[in-house]
Amino acid sequence: MFTGIVEECGEVTALHPVENGAQLKVKSTFSGEVALGESVAVNGACLTVTAVEDDGSMVFDLLHETLRLTNLGDLKAGDIANLERALRVGDRLSGHFVQGHVDECAELIALEKSGQDHRLQISLPAEFKHLVVYKGSICVNGISLTIAELEDDSFTLWIIPHTFDVTNLKALKPGSRINLEFDLLAKHLSRLQDLR
Repeated sequence: MFTGIVEECGEVTALHPVENGAQLKVKSTFSGEVALGESVAVNGACLTVTAVEDDGSMVFDLLHETLRLTNLGDLKAGDIANLERALRVGDRLSGHFVQGHVDECAELIALEKSGQDHRLQISLPAEFKHLVVYKGSICVNGISLTIAELEDDSFTLWIIPHTFDVTNLKALKPGSRINLEFDLLAKHLSRLQDLR
């Protein structure tokens, strides 16, 4: 379980294809503090640390399903990835409950500076539009954000300077694939409605 508050941006040191998936390596300042088997959200996808290398790179094994549903397969050495360690019991919950289970990748439509802030517009896949509401929470590349504008086929987020500076949003361009995790409560309510 995570909160969508990015702890730091890590540098991707490698992404290698392996049988049945890929191996991702990301350098982090906290890599010396993680235990093997610990969960770390990378761009919002919950991954398991399988090794820590001497250069400070955490190693993660990616399944085909992870590569299919996320933008992690798009990463290359030198890219930056949003990182968050799992929530500890008793920690403050500054964002919202995030599982690290990416539901879908969507396309970045626009990223525009407006005064000191940035306006981020992302396509909204039709099969998930029932899970978003105006002023509701959504996890975008592992960042807990609030939907500021909602259209039938897109949603808009306003990004304050701090969030823009400490995440990988600054590296995105129109057309970039964005990891989306929809609100956990909305998903459960939708499922309960379907079962009625």
